[in-house]
Amino acid sequence: MGPHPAVAAIRLAVRRVLHDVLTEFHRHDGPGGLGRPAEEAGRAAPAASRYAEAGAAGRPALPERPALPERPAAPLVLVACSGGADSMALASALAFEARKLDVRAGGITVDHNLQPGSGLRAAEVVTRLAAMDLDPVEAVAVHVGREGGPEAAARDARYAALDAAAERHGAAAVLLGHTRDDQAETVLLGLARGSGIRSLSGMAAASGPAGRYRRPFLQLDRQTARKACLVQSIPVWDDPHNIDPAYTRSRLRHEGLPALEKALGKGVVEALARTAQLSRDDADALDTWAAEAELAVRDETGRLECAKLYVLPPAVRRRVLRRAVIEAGAPAGSLFARHLEEVDRLITGWRGQRAINLPGRVEARRQGGRLVIRQS
Repeated sequence: MGPHPAVAAIRLAVRRVLHDVLTEFHRHDGPGGLGRPAEEAGRAAPAASRYAEAGAAGRPALPERPALPERPAAPLVLVACSGGADSMALASALAFEARKLDVRAGGITVDHNLQPGSGLRAAEVVTRLAAMDLDPVEAVAVHVGREGGPEAAARDARYAALDAAAERHGAAAVLLGHTRDDQAETVLLGLARGSGIRSLSGMAAASGPAGRYRRPFLQLDRQTARKACLVQSIPVWDDPHNIDPAYTRSRLRHEGLPALEKALGKGVVEALARTAQLSRDDADALDTWAAEAELAVRDETGRLECAKLYVLPPAVRRRVLRRAVIEAGAPAGSLFARHLEEVDRLITGWRGQRAINLPGRVEARRQGGRLVIRQS
């Protein structure tokens, strides 16, 4: 008799991601060793033969090349685990699948220090991950600031800690337990902000530096993960912040989405998740177009020319402007549609406006037919 359907579903999702990680690992760190292209590896052996032949012929042997560092026997994959049902289900699936594949598996839990006893709970999560034979396993405490609001600040601190842990351990990937329900919530939050198609595209299956972050559960609902924990007798911790109405996502989860399903019927979550994927495909295509267009709208000194920007389609032009504003120092997470609309008016509705003040002390002004964007 096979595993429970919920357990089988989470294991299959993780197995697919691990196969992707293994494929990329062997592609980048294949026959030549760590970080060395395969063609260079192919040249190494003949060169060594020439050194030996030179010595045998009585000529001084050429100096040997220094040995390349030995690459790890298998890639390390970490799971980011809060102790909740989604991430504990993910950890259990990773532990199971890693034993069958050439993958090392470890776990990281982040202590945000936002609730009494958070350090103790982090230690409990470490104990549970170690009991699954994950190694390395560690808890990382962070300080959560205030910039961007409590949810954004906690997210920024968490990802900074995960990035540092991945670098410290040389991890090939970090698995995150975001589900289809999380994706639907993200799409609705983006819609409420009016931030455009990129916000509607939600979370990517792979994101971060070199695709470090992987989300195996984006096609699975939250109940599947919880059921998998239940049937495997895996203890989980329910974060009280997830039901606290002070947080926007919590209100959306417990009030907004149920209201939508009551009004529109079942299937809202699946439809929103499908919208995310379609929007991401469109956004990726527009981003590629904007990157190519940006090269054509700059003068010989690299400044943006307003006349050339004007003739671009609005969706492409706003992407070019967004890239330029971020490059000038504006935090991407603080840059909203209303900011870009004001900058866009410098191109399409020029009436001698003053400079536009943007997040990160960046300002945009029109000057001599050029758009000047810089920190003040």
